[in-house]
Amino acid sequence: MAIYDPNNDPATVQTTVGYPSTHDMGTDFCFTGEEKQALKKLAAQVAEIAARPEMKQKAALWTKHNDLKTDTPVVFIDPEQGWNELVKPEGLVCKDPLARAWEMGFRKQIYWADVLKDDRVVQNYFDVPYSYTNTGWGFEEYRTGESTGSDYQNAYHIEAALDDFEEDFGKLHYPEITIVQDESDRMMEMAHELFAGVLKIRRKQTWWWTLGLGWDYAFLRGMENYMCDYLVEPEWARKLLDFLCTGKLKMIEYLEANNLLASNAGNTYVGSGGFGFTEELPSEEENTEHVKLSGMWGFCDAQESARMDPDFYGEYLLPLHKKILGKFGLTCYGCCEAFDNRWHYVRELPNLRRVSVSAWADWSAVPEKLGKDYIASVKPNPATLAFSEIDEDAVRKDCRDAVEKTKGGICEFIMKDNHTLGGNPQNARRWVEIMREEIDKGY
Repeated sequence: MAIYDPNNDPATVQTTVGYPSTHDMGTDFCFTGEEKQALKKLAAQVAEIAARPEMKQKAALWTKHNDLKTDTPVVFIDPEQGWNELVKPEGLVCKDPLARAWEMGFRKQIYWADVLKDDRVVQNYFDVPYSYTNTGWGFEEYRTGESTGSDYQNAYHIEAALDDFEEDFGKLHYPEITIVQDESDRMMEMAHELFAGVLKIRRKQTWWWTLGLGWDYAFLRGMENYMCDYLVEPEWARKLLDFLCTGKLKMIEYLEANNLLASNAGNTYVGSGGFGFTEELPSEEENTEHVKLSGMWGFCDAQESARMDPDFYGEYLLPLHKKILGKFGLTCYGCCEAFDNRWHYVRELPNLRRVSVSAWADWSAVPEKLGKDYIASVKPNPATLAFSEIDEDAVRKDCRDAVEKTKGGICEFIMKDNHTLGGNPQNARRWVEIMREEIDKGY
């Protein structure tokens, strides 16, 4: 078991997509009495929030929204690294790394409901992930310029791990996932010991955020090479992308065949904004026996290619993304890249339902290109919240533009990618209030 590193505190790794594997977290799976009491108290608070009528109402709104049956927008904020200014890690009661991750998860749910008051649903589930190992692609990520471990809080430069195609390509291998069963079982036992009778405990691992290929390519080759390979090494670029696509397919097919998937057609973050509630896929509550990819949401993005000619996306990435997303019942596309200049390609993705409309997209393209046929996941600029005192006029203008330019689409308004809230926790709550005010004026 790895030694716990305070500079890589699991409580500071802010993500909606689930906990990472606990295998190298540093936990000894033995919480103190104080830690247990703190977690039990927080679980009871979450159960009380989940029982509020408004949570059923929010779940119903997300369902109609995802099924394209309502024009009522939904609002969601996930400040990501900004969470460390809302729920400060140094204020947590628990010291064990796993206990800290569980405590932070509870405190975030409470904060969402009682302070932020967006449309995030809190339910009375406690999801227990697997402890597992993953062999990766055969190369370690090599980054320079950051100073706080592997939590992506600071700027960094990706160095090429796969430096020479001729020499290094043969060293690649497909990722292999192995469940560490004794640790996985111990976590489940601890969850039952602490939360049985208060929360519904279930096994649920979120195995991926994106199944797009750019992230893996960039970490193998570096961003400079990623931007240039299509021009100077086109055959090798195609060969590497094909290898990555095959590896992704092997991974998700392995997870399906070994009954390791959990439904995401409910209160699970899907794509790069929004949750999976829908009546068009088997529900999370019903789909528990042997979950199939065809009963899930899939997601690919290509934000690393944002500054490339859209035709490169169409030639190199689109055919492979179609192979991957064809496995899923409903799909999402995009993150920070603009959708509008490559829409003629993106619209070919199978079972497409949710499209990212980032701060760098042409928001006015939403009514024409997405209309009522797709969800527009509209993302105002997070930089407006990165000050100790926000310029409310600037925030309001951004929110108003988002509403006015996208009206005619089926929209969700998402605030994310906040690396800081300027040290002022009120910025997040105030954004939700302003966003709702502008929606009320515009709809």
